[in-house]
Amino acid sequence: MQFCPKCGIRLKKGTCQKCGHAENEAKQDTKKKSQEQKSELTILDENDTKQTLPTITIDCEKCGHTEAVWWMLQTRSADEPTTQFYRCIQCNHTWRNYA
Repeated sequence: MQFCPKCGIRLKKGTCQKCGHAENEAKQDTKKKSQEQKSELTILDENDTKQTLPTITIDCEKCGHTEAVWWMLQTRSADEPTTQFYRCIQCNHTWRNYA
């Protein structure tokens, strides 16, 4: 079952009885819009120097450097707190904190 995007009335045979909107026209408009929209996707190499994660001042357990990037993941059930991961900027050592 399809509905008119303009007025919300149920379409009969692809045409709205209220405003005259035709489904074929909408499909053509959608195709034109999707062809016009081009997203820019940037792929980073692991050796790339761009910082994409937030940084924090924390002591690295391995080398003692004081800056790391961090992120959070829900690794346990939903009623448990998230797990915080840290990665040293200097030596790439990764560790976690179960908050």
